[in-house]
Amino acid sequence: MVTLPKIAVTLGKLELAYPTLMGSGCYGSGEEYAPFADLGRIGAIVLKSVTRLPRLGNATPRLVHTPAGMLNAIGLQNPGIDWYLARELHKYAGRPCKIVGSVAGFSVDDYSYLCERLAARDEIAAVELNVSCPNVASEGETFGCDPALTSKVVRAARATTDKTLIVKLSPNVTDIVTVAREAEAAGADALAVINTVRGMAIDVETWRPRLGNITGGLSGPAIRPIAVLAVYEIAQAVGIPIIGQGGIENLTDALEFFLAGASAISIGTANFTDPRIPERISAELQDYLARRDLASLDEIVGKANFALSTADQYEGDEG
Repeated sequence: MVTLPKIAVTLGKLELAYPTLMGSGCYGSGEEYAPFADLGRIGAIVLKSVTRLPRLGNATPRLVHTPAGMLNAIGLQNPGIDWYLARELHKYAGRPCKIVGSVAGFSVDDYSYLCERLAARDEIAAVELNVSCPNVASEGETFGCDPALTSKVVRAARATTDKTLIVKLSPNVTDIVTVAREAEAAGADALAVINTVRGMAIDVETWRPRLGNITGGLSGPAIRPIAVLAVYEIAQAVGIPIIGQGGIENLTDALEFFLAGASAISIGTANFTDPRIPERISAELQDYLARRDLASLDEIVGKANFALSTADQYEGDEG
């Protein structure tokens, strides 16, 4: 009997049979994809972020196609935590994969309140903290762009639950490594690296921004090199698992993240074109490991993360 390489992963207390998570807002509750994909062959679904109060979201248009991905400015549209718990969450019970809740807030108290209520539900195996939201108490500064604010949010959420806390980091910062370290020190069990990159598109006929919100978040293959670098740098600075995300469409993309230091991956935009990508990546990953006589995924995680001498470090090509 052939023994397949082990690809199960553990993130804090969250045990996943497969190293694939479906990005927040990109896989619904799983129900939408069940007719087309085997939910029992993915690790977890990260649900769309929920806020304390209902949100209608941003003005339309909210989506713009780009040559290597898409811009979105949904604006956290959701029914609010009360409706969510009373009318929605029970639908996620019985899924053949783990369910990770996601919370977004506009104050530190929002995060602790939402995390406590969401984590208390049996349907939820872990909670993602979407810290890419403005702090209304600090002139609209985004939580995830300030290491101190990130720390406060994570500590507040950590005090409400012992379930796995995943902190999704924003790339729109000067030093993402410092934010990562603060999140770890405050009690994060894992880091999701990265969220979308800020961008915009302009209609050259009307001379107007193509998004109703003017700016949006860029996702897809265009941001993959940015995400791989962030994982690579953060993996050298923290001791908790990293979920690599940003433009993953196939096994080669996934391997870049594992080799950079990610223990798991999250797939977002690609799900809109092919919902079977996650299960295909897992199958091909096992074949890849078997061909190299490797017993588990752990044997390649971070293998590209070798130390460079100061003399070898440079930025770009000087020409």
